[in-house]
Amino acid sequence: MQRYFVSTQQIAAESIQITGGDVHHLKNVMRARVGDQIICCDGKGTDYFVEIEQIHSQYILCRILKQLPSQGEPQTEIIVAQSLPKGDKFEMILQKGTEVGAVSFLPFVSRRTVVKLDPKKATKKVERWQRIAKEAAEQAHRGRIPDLVAPLSWQELLAEVKKVDLALIAYEKGGQPLERLLFPSAARILLIIGPEGGFTEQEIAEATAAGAHVLTLGPRILRTETASLVALSCILFAKGELGGE
Repeated sequence: MQRYFVSTQQIAAESIQITGGDVHHLKNVMRARVGDQIICCDGKGTDYFVEIEQIHSQYILCRILKQLPSQGEPQTEIIVAQSLPKGDKFEMILQKGTEVGAVSFLPFVSRRTVVKLDPKKATKKVERWQRIAKEAAEQAHRGRIPDLVAPLSWQELLAEVKKVDLALIAYEKGGQPLERLLFPSAARILLIIGPEGGFTEQEIAEATAAGAHVLTLGPRILRTETASLVALSCILFAKGELGGE
């Protein structure tokens, strides 16, 4: 069943009004008709099963049939902090990471980051990233759209370490395996992944001084976009969020 995110302002006692770009998608892409049923999600953990009652040029009015808690959200909140990679790699990380279950993404700039964004480009990039995250969340039947911010500096990222239960920084030159670092009560985890050239030794030292733990992903050298998705998947599997025990 097709899924769309709506704000709480669009939800009334017995109806939901769909507006914006989703109207075009429903009318012209999905060829929706009165009587069709879809799912609307409030982005806060509730799914609304609705039936289309009216189709207008600017909005679509739906009648609420039932509401249930969203089933697509992991209990473990994983924040993926990704040093900006070249090309469109971050968009792939964002899309696939949203499908797997990341709750938010923190792009950042580290010493070996090649990509440099000026404020104007950053604003446009974040808007595009938000659209990608929304579409991926709808496709994956998530209960929320992952949060996104404009790229952080290295020092701003280090300040985020104190806000989580566990911070992990992946490093190709050493570290401990996930099973030694992941403790059961860690409900909010920050996963830090470096750029194509990796982290410098000084950055690793600064991260550990801030409270992060150095994580190894094995003896093979992974591309930055691979490392993000592998680590995210491994954490969720270990926490029983991908069918693991």
